[in-house]
Amino acid sequence: MTRVRTVLFDRDSILAEDPPDPDRVRAAPGAREALAMLRLHDIRTGFVALRPGVGDKGLSDADLRAVNHRVDELLGPFDIWGVCPHGPEDGCHCRPPEPGLILWAAGRVCTAPGDCAVVGTAADAEAAARVGAHGILVPDERTRPEETARAGHVASDVLTAVRALLAGPPQGRVLVDERPIESAFGNGEA
Repeated sequence: MTRVRTVLFDRDSILAEDPPDPDRVRAAPGAREALAMLRLHDIRTGFVALRPGVGDKGLSDADLRAVNHRVDELLGPFDIWGVCPHGPEDGCHCRPPEPGLILWAAGRVCTAPGDCAVVGTAADAEAAARVGAHGILVPDERTRPEETARAGHVASDVLTAVRALLAGPPQGRVLVDERPIESAFGNGEA
């Protein structure tokens, strides 16, 4: 069984709340604890995101950098950040479910895609599967039932996803880990 060496998170659905506004960015529930567990086990961390505000909100490059820096201040340090700057109509290779952003991030931290996990939306999980990475869907209010049914691995929240990854690559479709948070920081024993 290959150990997961790098975990990439969807910035906006998993790690941060209110990401389009740098002054309002807040850590999402469970994000700090999940990242601390991974770092404790020497697993690299990163985030990937779609550029928010393209078109309708007019987010500037400076604002985008400010959002990323704020997420890094709150939850970092991260080994890698990646942002797809394209809109859905651009047909780029980096916007999930296309896997370009995952391949780029994995390459930047010298990790094979098969040694990576991606925790995020259905599109993130699909992009991960396309390159042999381990994708875990954490559904939210925008996730459609058919996306959840199609996902290879589903976790109820970011902590459940990370606890499952610490045991090795995800096993089973629905990941469940009910250990208290204190035991997850230990040596891996329940």
